[in-house]
Amino acid sequence: MPDPAYIDAVVALGQEHGFRVRAHEPMCDHTSFRVGGPADVLADPSAPEHVRLLKSFALQAKVPFALLGAGTNVLVRDGGIRGIVCRLGPAMGHIEVDHVSHRMSVQAGALLRQVSLRAAESGISGMEWAVGIPGNVGGAVFMNAGAHGGTMADVVVSVTTLTCQCEFRTWQASELAFGYRESALQGTGDIVLEATLQLEPGSREAIERRHQEILESRRQAQPLDLPSAGSVFKRPPGDYAGRLIEAAGLKGRARVGGAVVSEKHAGFIVNTGGATAADVLALIELVQRTVRERMGVELEPEVRVMGDDPAPL
Repeated sequence: MPDPAYIDAVVALGQEHGFRVRAHEPMCDHTSFRVGGPADVLADPSAPEHVRLLKSFALQAKVPFALLGAGTNVLVRDGGIRGIVCRLGPAMGHIEVDHVSHRMSVQAGALLRQVSLRAAESGISGMEWAVGIPGNVGGAVFMNAGAHGGTMADVVVSVTTLTCQCEFRTWQASELAFGYRESALQGTGDIVLEATLQLEPGSREAIERRHQEILESRRQAQPLDLPSAGSVFKRPPGDYAGRLIEAAGLKGRARVGGAVVSEKHAGFIVNTGGATAADVLALIELVQRTVRERMGVELEPEVRVMGDDPAPL
């Protein structure tokens, strides 16, 4: 267990370099599931150099270091997160458009929706598919996010990361080995800081019509009125997790505490009020076990689990 004195040191680091640091910050306020205990430290860097400073500090002080994006594909355990949580959020969400080359340079904290809307405003096509995805660019590159026939692999030209050795590195698209919800970044420990996207000229009116189609489709199919982390399970080969869960009789019926398999889309687990992370995890296990027994398929979670269980009383 690291010496808690490091918390004051990280707060001072943020004050010295001009970025926000909060101690003992409840993670339920920063994740779309609206569950999770406190982080020892939540830092909001506003420049790549700030990320390097935080990572270097963690290495030198032997303090745990975790990365958070938009918090939309994350479940934080009820005991919270020890060490430093470095959040790449709005403070690192700058978007720059080159209207000649139709390229966009986007920092990792930029929301995919913002990137898609900015492209539309500029009459640039290629990111329409992302308008309804609630995550940010860093996470989208890392996992090759996609929807409605498009993926990050279709548009990424290059990516700048911070390596485990606290060095900046540029990856070309050919080095990223994108696959279904996969990239070569997974397992490296690299932190995505910025991506360059190659898009193409398009009609703003046509792009905005496509946006409306996608958003309406999501409203009809997904439980957007309740806290969730989107699709909980990866798509199994040749099938859909939601179909299997519904066929197993769990849609709208399986519940643990305040966590329920959505009656609108069986691939979602929703927080109907008062759910804990333990509730969600127990429901994930229940769904996996039931689908395995009844359908003969092993569902693999897509949600990233972080943090610790509460200390025993």
